[in-house]
Amino acid sequence: MNIFDKGFAPSEASIRYLDADYVVLKPGSFVRCAVTGKPIPIDELLYWSVDRQEAYADAVIAAEAFERFGRGAN
Repeated sequence: MNIFDKGFAPSEASIRYLDADYVVLKPGSFVRCAVTGKPIPIDELLYWSVDRQEAYADAVIAAEAFERFGRGAN
């Protein structure tokens, strides 16, 4: 089944974020931005924190998160 099939329901994926890559733990079509809650299609996922294990919708939001929370998982 693909996203163009009738009856397709988008689902949230579970991902383990790694350096320059990620591993899909539970398949899905999107993840949520940790700051905005906006769904991010998996094929558009470019920004995340390995230490905090969270995704970000874009570079501006990722930079804000790093400024606010730092790079560590504190």
